[in-house]
Amino acid sequence: METLDKFDWAILNELQTNGRLTNAELAQRVGLSAAPCWRRVRALEESGVIKGYRAEIDRQKVGLDVLAFVRLDAERNRGDITRQLEEAILKIPEVVSCHYISGTGTFELQVVSKDLNTFSQFARDVLINLPNVKDLHTSFSLGEVKAAGALPLLSVVK
Repeated sequence: METLDKFDWAILNELQTNGRLTNAELAQRVGLSAAPCWRRVRALEESGVIKGYRAEIDRQKVGLDVLAFVRLDAERNRGDITRQLEEAILKIPEVVSCHYISGTGTFELQVVSKDLNTFSQFARDVLINLPNVKDLHTSFSLGEVKAAGALPLLSVVK
């Protein structure tokens, strides 16, 4: 997919608000007929602009009361060693987000856990023992102000 037009942007905006819209509902909201709307959604999916669909789950209602931000400092930042660390992080379900960062530290993780004791055990048993980890620094969320993953698409559209 080369460039996005106003219909593509409208489709993306609607789907990130409600990914369960039927194609007919989506087509009506963006001002297209059903067939062209369906083709555009498929093209957006195939090009990777739309990466997938998922349910948004309230972590606290399922017993994941702790959200921790963990900065991992690597011993060395060499390509092969960093890739080993990345591969190890990808396998950990408690890590819900991982970013390679600039400044102090190598990676910034978002980690969910049942409670502080469970997180503490996880940090001692798993995080500090990841390959090439020199140190970790943790901050805890005291409350979420905004956690929606919707992108500000209207700021991109010209």
